[in-house]
Amino acid sequence: MNNEIQEYTKQCLNCKVKPCSNKGCPLQNNIPEFIKLLKENNIEEAYYTLLETSILGSICGRICPHYKQCMGSCVRGIKGESVRIGEIEAYISDYGIEHDLIKNIEIKDTLKGKKVAVIGGGPAGLTCSYFLAKNGADVTIFEKYQELGGILSHGIPEFRLDKNILKKTIERILSLGIKVEYNMELGRNLNIKDLSNSYDAIFLGIGANISTKMNIPGEELQGVYSGNELLEKNNHPDYKGKKVAVIGGGNVAMDTSRTIKRLGADKVYVIYRRAEEQMPAETKEIEAAKEEGIELLFKNNITKILGKDSVEKIECIKTELVQKEGETRLSPVNIEGSNYLIDMDYVVMAVGSKPEDKVIEDFEKNKWGYVTIDENMRTSIPKVYAGGDIIGEKATIAWAARYGRNAAYSIIEDLNL
Repeated sequence: MNNEIQEYTKQCLNCKVKPCSNKGCPLQNNIPEFIKLLKENNIEEAYYTLLETSILGSICGRICPHYKQCMGSCVRGIKGESVRIGEIEAYISDYGIEHDLIKNIEIKDTLKGKKVAVIGGGPAGLTCSYFLAKNGADVTIFEKYQELGGILSHGIPEFRLDKNILKKTIERILSLGIKVEYNMELGRNLNIKDLSNSYDAIFLGIGANISTKMNIPGEELQGVYSGNELLEKNNHPDYKGKKVAVIGGGNVAMDTSRTIKRLGADKVYVIYRRAEEQMPAETKEIEAAKEEGIELLFKNNITKILGKDSVEKIECIKTELVQKEGETRLSPVNIEGSNYLIDMDYVVMAVGSKPEDKVIEDFEKNKWGYVTIDENMRTSIPKVYAGGDIIGEKATIAWAARYGRNAAYSIIEDLNL
């Protein structure tokens, strides 16, 4: 164990109530236990402890919003520094991957003879596949691209997640006997009805990567892009010497702005209508953006995009935060008369995303266009379960994995009735 990780383990108080696990971690990883095992120099058992709840430790340990999740609930953080849980988790998981410890786990025969189709190879689909395979299911992942990973491959930049780590994680998951069919896309060459005839259950984890529009004047101009699609397809214009405005305050906005800056943009602005402390992006990503020279304009809102055929300027307005009746979160309200213009070459929308309507047209959806599920992750179509961004719940990697795991447990229970 390296000295730095050893020092981190010593800081853990091994709390009996485990707020880091029970309150902070979406996956409810047994954090005090795996830290205790590592402290005792039993790294293999620490890894197996992690595998009971998560297969994405090397990834979540690096890119989760730790200060908003596990570390934010750490007792040590009340009066000082929280335990560096993410770094410990990544260290243990990296060791497990490098030593191929997954080959030693017990494969149960709970779902022996049962076939399950998993549509989408992102964090929800990979996690669901892992827990199903652990229970003996014959699992096939149907993936629209030539590689698995979903948002991990096509949404999170290399500078945030080493793709070699992702590749090794996926290899270990597939080593459980999981099959993959690439270039298979729901609504194009894949449909639910055909799969239902061949599989005992189906998990839908295709994500939601169609960027939400703000419906402001000028949004149709050339030079207005979607943050999700820029990251997914990596098809960028030439930013060299240009000014770019990224609208939004989440990790997509941070990832997009940092990517654009690294691709040579002269000025990159992130425009967010609330205050910095309300940004959903991880604190370390906000700080990294600042360090890279990105200008963050808090309590500002974009009202228009101006130009003849392409973007030339944007109109913004200052906002103030007010407490509205019946709402717990402060709401941004435009300050009348505070409008101003900024010269701009490109505008990138990163204000949220939704599923592609035609792909999920056969499912019952909520008013925001996401697939509805019951408490057991079942959709309105028999034998079909769903999880991850497609259901429109909490949008982090750990939560997507949690939904994938929950769906796997529901499938296991239903197929054993």
